[in-house]
Amino acid sequence: MFPAEPLKFSNLRLALVLLSLWPDGMLRIGRKANGDVVFTLSGRIDKEHIAELEALIAGEGKDRRIIFDLEELTLIGQDGMAFLAQCEAVGIALANCDPYLREWIARQRTGS
Repeated sequence: MFPAEPLKFSNLRLALVLLSLWPDGMLRIGRKANGDVVFTLSGRIDKEHIAELEALIAGEGKDRRIIFDLEELTLIGQDGMAFLAQCEAVGIALANCDPYLREWIARQRTGS
């Protein structure tokens, strides 16, 4: 029933519509550290995942650069998008960020 390859969307509206139809998903988090801390996020980010991500960020301390690698992220809800925008605003880098998410973050900054 599910596609073998992760779905990636270049159209924000299409992604949000499909998100509302998608069954409950999982978020997998991988961690690598070599100076910087890279969290690889796989699956989907929903509201219920934000507290876990905040705890991981807090656990790294203030002196480490944090990067979220979003290459394997398949779907993201509006709460997840807002969370990632806030993360980027405080200096957390978003690597491999899909164009639809990048566009949404830019629109949030400009208020459009």
